[in-house]
Amino acid sequence: MIRFYFHPTPNPAKISLFLEEAGLPYEVIPVDTSKGEQHAPAFRAINPNGKVPAIVDTAGPDGKEARVFDSTAILLYLAEKTGKFMGAAQDRPELLSWLLFLASGLGPFSGQAVHFQFAAPEGLDYAVNRYRREAERHYQVLNDHLEGRTYIVGDTYTIADMSAWGWLDRASRVRKGADDPLAPFPNLKRLFDTVDARPAVARARAVGQNHEFKRVNDEETKRALFPSNYPSAA
Repeated sequence: MIRFYFHPTPNPAKISLFLEEAGLPYEVIPVDTSKGEQHAPAFRAINPNGKVPAIVDTAGPDGKEARVFDSTAILLYLAEKTGKFMGAAQDRPELLSWLLFLASGLGPFSGQAVHFQFAAPEGLDYAVNRYRREAERHYQVLNDHLEGRTYIVGDTYTIADMSAWGWLDRASRVRKGADDPLAPFPNLKRLFDTVDARPAVARARAVGQNHEFKRVNDEETKRALFPSNYPSAA
């Protein structure tokens, strides 16, 4: 059994998709980040960084419980555990390269683009321009790589495609105001549509829908999501 610590945001969505694709038994444990539940000592014992997603594998190495945090680490761990969606052995260098490109580039810059366009105070035009354009640059790098390819790595669907899907699903927020946010990146759009049409995606989108997450963006939410913006308590 996998205990899956979840909030309906892009990085947990990748793990929802893997779990549904692989058919692994799992239990969803909601973590309402807008209420600050990610900072509770019990959750920090699972992820010291206080972020979702995280998992606890009750049947980890040597049959012992194992925690795994960070979406890319979780994808790699589960793929290795199940032997699924890793692609061909000879493609592993490419798989690792593109996974880390997504983990350290496309994902974080997309997140910052969303933050400065939707959550930050008005008047930070430099930051809005910087992060949106860098997100778009990462889009273009991956779009160029996908020319003539169906998937990111090799000839099969892998965890790299799942990772990309998690953030491409939020392209309308990354490219705020764009009528068709992936239109300038046709290969990227094709990849997203290919993954999004998989039956497991509908099941992944349903994860956590029976839980009422906080959606009000009040002072509690801001302090919970962006604690480093506030002075530490004395």
